[in-house]
Amino acid sequence: MSTTQFIDTPQGRRIAYHKSGDTGPTVVFLGGLKSDMQGTKAIFLEEWCQARGQSFLRFDYSGHGESSGTFEEGCIGDWHQDTLAAVDALTTGPLIVVGSSMGGWQALLLARAIPERIAGMVTIAAAPDFTEDGYWANFTDDQKKALETVGHVELPSDCMEPYIITKKMIEDGRNQLVLRSTLALNCPVRFLQGTADTAVSTTTAVQLLEHVQGDNIRLTLVKGADHRFSDDACLKLIGRSLKCIIDEG
Repeated sequence: MSTTQFIDTPQGRRIAYHKSGDTGPTVVFLGGLKSDMQGTKAIFLEEWCQARGQSFLRFDYSGHGESSGTFEEGCIGDWHQDTLAAVDALTTGPLIVVGSSMGGWQALLLARAIPERIAGMVTIAAAPDFTEDGYWANFTDDQKKALETVGHVELPSDCMEPYIITKKMIEDGRNQLVLRSTLALNCPVRFLQGTADTAVSTTTAVQLLEHVQGDNIRLTLVKGADHRFSDDACLKLIGRSLKCIIDEG
């Protein structure tokens, strides 16, 4: 495995990354909330790309993994800035973006920001607008009051310490929403979603499919797959979806 390298963003954050391969288009992996670039899907995609000689980039948002800052300092907009900085500094030419969970939202934001560079997209349990439609919409009155008085709330997690959701994250999220206005994806797109996902529902996946505009957009539902979407069958499906998009290009 390659050594972690770093870049500094225009905002002064230090972003850790791994870059490999030299055959375009570059595959960029965008991880989920509180995930890092050492996860199963990121490493699978790196190995998949290396076997083809395909250019590949994985990185940690600020407040995640080996990058600078703390999670509680960040928000969707900050991580979008990190994504733009990494793509701008470390890649050239067309991109195929693979976004997992919150990374799916980031992939959509990236496509909105630089549509001319997006040659394809694969999302895995994409979670667009979750700060508003998931967190805020389901907060109790006491939780909403805590955001104002304490500045954050704690939410339980099945697989790690509680999530600290800040007032900044909720308010910034409203500036990053992608399901409230027209969103055109003029490239091959594959949305992947497990039916046993307890974090992102199939309803969200269908809503995303119906909202985006484009001529080559498909949603695949995998019966019994959970939010991790990381068993052998799911990883192979990610690989097949990516190959399909590359071949179409």
